[in-house]
Amino acid sequence: MTYTYYIDVTQFENERLFREKLELLSPYRQQKIAILKHERDRLRSLGAGVALDHALETYGLREKSVEYEFGEWGKPSLKYQPDIHFSLSHSGDYAICSIGGRPMGNDIEAVRPGRLKVADRFFAKEELDWMYGAREEAEITERMFRIWTMKESFLKATGRGISMPLNDFAVAVDEESGRIRVRHSCNAKFYHMKEYGELEGYRVAVCQEESRDAAYSMIPIVL
Repeated sequence: MTYTYYIDVTQFENERLFREKLELLSPYRQQKIAILKHERDRLRSLGAGVALDHALETYGLREKSVEYEFGEWGKPSLKYQPDIHFSLSHSGDYAICSIGGRPMGNDIEAVRPGRLKVADRFFAKEELDWMYGAREEAEITERMFRIWTMKESFLKATGRGISMPLNDFAVAVDEESGRIRVRHSCNAKFYHMKEYGELEGYRVAVCQEESRDAAYSMIPIVL
């Protein structure tokens, strides 16, 4: 089972709560937060850390006590818990943490207009065909962010990150069946994709190495 926890980071505008939760996190996470220049970025980074701490607690662990190691392209993992995989992301007022037993990646994005030029530059042809196949401008924008979050989550799942050009692979959505395929040549593995649209104004995608028993759940964190 792959769980994705989400948290509204605006509550950390309360300085007392911000300090309280910050003290529960590891020096690594505290340092990442401390070097950020903008308050909103600090709130989101704290939210990601709190979400990971909450997710790890279900395994009997806490974020403050784990050790990290980093892959060739910088993807973090837990040094002494190779069977626990996680991914973090944040955007706007939310931070998310996905966690489970297989390599994975996730992404959350606030849907906003005026980003189609980014798609024109970085998306594969079949993705652009599907995106511009929508009838309404709002639906085109929605599809753009669906593709974007899925591509970002795939890159994280492979561990490659931005080292792989975005138009070197493509996601294909079958609207009738709901099946999502990833065309890629970075390895011989298959990947399973899950989308969430429960958060109004946001798109969320989670990608993990293919498995027959892939199951997903999205859970709010209430402090």
